[in-house]
Amino acid sequence: MKYVDEYRESATAAALAETIKQTVRRPWTVMEICGGQTHSIVRFGLDALLPSNLTLVHGPGCPICVTPIGLIDQALQLASLPRVIFCSFGDMLRVPGSQGNLFEVKAAGGDVRIIYSPLDALELARANPDREVVCFAVGFETTAPAFAMAAIQARRLGLTNFSLLAAQVLVPPAMEAILSAPGCLVQGFLAAGHVCTVMGYEEYEDLATRYRVPIVVTGFEPIDILEGIAMLARQLEEGRAVVENQYTRSVRREGNVAAQAAVREVFEPTLRAWRGIGDIPHSGLKLTAAYADFDAAVRFRDALSHFGPVGGEDPDCRSGLVLQGLLKPPDCPAFATRCTPENPLGAPMVSSEGACAAYYRYRSHVKREA
Repeated sequence: MKYVDEYRESATAAALAETIKQTVRRPWTVMEICGGQTHSIVRFGLDALLPSNLTLVHGPGCPICVTPIGLIDQALQLASLPRVIFCSFGDMLRVPGSQGNLFEVKAAGGDVRIIYSPLDALELARANPDREVVCFAVGFETTAPAFAMAAIQARRLGLTNFSLLAAQVLVPPAMEAILSAPGCLVQGFLAAGHVCTVMGYEEYEDLATRYRVPIVVTGFEPIDILEGIAMLARQLEEGRAVVENQYTRSVRREGNVAAQAAVREVFEPTLRAWRGIGDIPHSGLKLTAAYADFDAAVRFRDALSHFGPVGGEDPDCRSGLVLQGLLKPPDCPAFATRCTPENPLGAPMVSSEGACAAYYRYRSHVKREA
């Protein structure tokens, strides 16, 4: 990929690490809020370059991981219906609900399709007018515009066999939930660059002011992350709490206004349960009244009512603590023993952005040798 090497250059990384060491004088705890950043930190060992008094913790930065069991069970139920073609990003297929996962439904005969864009599901609906096509709308603000455009296009085309199972989640309310929780240790945030590419970062400014917490919008490569940490460290040591933008090659303060307009047309904020964390007000997206015809939970309400109650997490799973930055994956007793990518207890072990998956892939030897 063109230019990627300059964001992984070892001499630049070493210089930034030295800058951070020279800047930090007091103990600080900062959280990255994106699973892609978590994977880069663990893969490249960026945390090992930091001074001992600067602690990195991992937040709920994986939308797959925080999708509640209730919505996953609804997905399993819908995918089991004989006339339904159920479409999902590949990440979701191995995420466990209380009644198995989508791969198991597919193996049992359910018509489950992996898509790379919501528009793929739209094409399936056009090609199969005698089938109901349900698209699992999972993700942060980054994927919401694509799902919104799929609904807008379905309306323009007059498609009546296309619907969305809405599971979108929003980042700023989750950050506020972390900051307002008793005993919160987080003193600064690395904000997700891809989310801010769509939404901008104006709404983060109120958080920074009210909670006196610096926030740096950051990219995903090692140099991005180290530069973002250096900017956070400078703010913390100087007693400042503002929003700064490290990811200037992609992010503007106002974000992508056209994408935001599409999202507002189709979706509106709602209370959402976050797996392992609990209910967070205004942290999810649901379809507006104008697009209620495309809401799979409404369209299939009668069919869903015939299924049993939702179960809970495996009692040995500590993913909720991991998602809140209160526990590192190797400190979970089940990590790399009872809980592996082949037999996951929780979503963070199988999602491509899950913290547990990152530690298992790049550092599981630490747990096994211990």
